[in-house]
Amino acid sequence: MSLSSKGLTRLRDTLARHVDNGECPGLVSVIRRRGETHVDVIGDVRRDTIFRIASMTKPVTAALAMALVEQGRLRLDDPVDELLPELADRRVLTSLDAEVDDTVPANRAITLRDLLTFRLGWGGIYAPPGTYPVQAAAAELQLGLGEGPPRPAGPPEPDEWMRRFGTLPLLHQPGERWMYHTGSEVLGVLLARATGRSLGEAMREHLFEPLGMIDTGFHVPEAQLGRLTVSYSDGKLFDAVDGQWSKPPAFEAGGGGLVSTADDYLAFATMLLANGKHGRERVLSRPAVRLMTTDHLTPGQHAADGFWPGFFGAHRGWGFGVQVVTGRDELWATPGRYGWDGGLGTSWHNDPAEDLTAILLTQRAGFLLHWPLYLDFWNGVYASLDD
Repeated sequence: MSLSSKGLTRLRDTLARHVDNGECPGLVSVIRRRGETHVDVIGDVRRDTIFRIASMTKPVTAALAMALVEQGRLRLDDPVDELLPELADRRVLTSLDAEVDDTVPANRAITLRDLLTFRLGWGGIYAPPGTYPVQAAAAELQLGLGEGPPRPAGPPEPDEWMRRFGTLPLLHQPGERWMYHTGSEVLGVLLARATGRSLGEAMREHLFEPLGMIDTGFHVPEAQLGRLTVSYSDGKLFDAVDGQWSKPPAFEAGGGGLVSTADDYLAFATMLLANGKHGRERVLSRPAVRLMTTDHLTPGQHAADGFWPGFFGAHRGWGFGVQVVTGRDELWATPGRYGWDGGLGTSWHNDPAEDLTAILLTQRAGFLLHWPLYLDFWNGVYASLDD
């Protein structure tokens, strides 16, 4: 046994308390280590319940990009201008608090690598609305640029989305600063254009079908809506079963639009943990997975952070769509551990050194990185390791 039965019982009891006290409506957790899989289902959900996985979409979008790079259809350091002419000849704000027309020319073109590492020059601005003039300009365009939970019914179709985004100046020079979220949204449009298909169709061909992810997509088919759980925010209904994910969105959001199940996402996660293999089938090469899960940020970009002071600190970095642990400062912080969370109540990380993947799925919207449920889950996972 690679997992302690006593530790797993203690973990289940801890998770059940979070459900019983009303902190979340129900949850599914999966821990897989050295071929052993442990699943807990607590509350008003089932193992096959469909969840809105929010920003856990970002690693999937990055993996699709790596598949196309391996096929020679994209190159990491090529400018994106050919596929995204809306981003050619960028202008950059002279400062974040400048008026939107107070700009200078970009020093260089945006590349695919910039999109993957969130260094294209635009991302979430985590300040009260109205703090900076550019916030009002962006809000007026209704692009859903990352300052709140995903809302598929809001943004326009991809070409119009890119046209509107292309009217905004960059906030920083390309490659200069890590800023969250927007890189995945732009990347999704680029991948759709590169394949000549919708983002969802491209994901299905290159990832979902090879991995058997039959319940993952950008909306839930009518026949499966009974398996979609409701989502809450601040104790109130955020999205109903027949809500925003019950119909195909105009904009398939590479930064946060997917729905999935515990077993579907486990297939994706274990493929990465196996260095790109799913059973006997290779989905990505080992070098592609290693590149995707390596920290690409400079010391200055770590110091500048992207959410709040100390977000990266001395022990965290960013790969392609995933956070990467670079030093141990918590029980669960093994160097080389990677993964990401979702703002609607989801969390996933792989730990290659421990041959471990773990997933937590619930549906409570909010800024959850330090949510006690997450902390207790990951503490309990690592306390259950038995070898």
